[in-house]
Amino acid sequence: MTLSSLVVSRDWQEISVLECILGGLRIDVDVEPEPERAQSKLAKSKIDALIVDCDLKGAAQFLGRLRNTQNSVPLVIVSRSGDRSTPQTTGASFVFQKPISVEQAVHTLSAARNMILDGRLRYHREKLDLKVSLTCPSRRRFHAHLTNLSRGGMGIHLRKPVLLPGLLAINFSLPGNRRRMSLRGEMAWMDEAGNAGIRFLENKPRAQHDLQLWLERQYFSR
Repeated sequence: MTLSSLVVSRDWQEISVLECILGGLRIDVDVEPEPERAQSKLAKSKIDALIVDCDLKGAAQFLGRLRNTQNSVPLVIVSRSGDRSTPQTTGASFVFQKPISVEQAVHTLSAARNMILDGRLRYHREKLDLKVSLTCPSRRRFHAHLTNLSRGGMGIHLRKPVLLPGLLAINFSLPGNRRRMSLRGEMAWMDEAGNAGIRFLENKPRAQHDLQLWLERQYFSR
């Protein structure tokens, strides 16, 4: 699965730069030189990022309609050099100026991609069937099956319903990841069948980073 972007512009020299950078970030590009048709595409298609050239005739009206619809798509504005009012008047998430600097565009579009992924992965749960070890503050250890995994927590299944109080030390190995995951969390809920939800608490940056990268790989491999 890839991300998608819509570039609203007629400046083909700048578009070629954007296509190259977006392709390197694994973001598909659809170019639309007509703001009216771009508005229609936004209404009918799933777009992850919108890039608008402010020099395009009709761009100001297009952006005005976009604000009125409260569209949640991250907006990237390509503005004229020295035009500092653009971010405030358009509500843009990101801005870079013409002529496009490759270095600046890479930095800006990478930040936009991170924002998109943050939104996508916030609610994404990866189904799994793995063994997981849970250690209570009393040092008592329980073994369970990990059934799904997200950035914020995991679903597990225990043979018998057991409430696990306090801070839990969680250990498991992810497929294709050599490093064993060591996280901390707490039990959020439990049902009579032994299914439970674990909420992750503040973990080490390295562990959070490894989990994020693994979830991204699974997401894009579909």
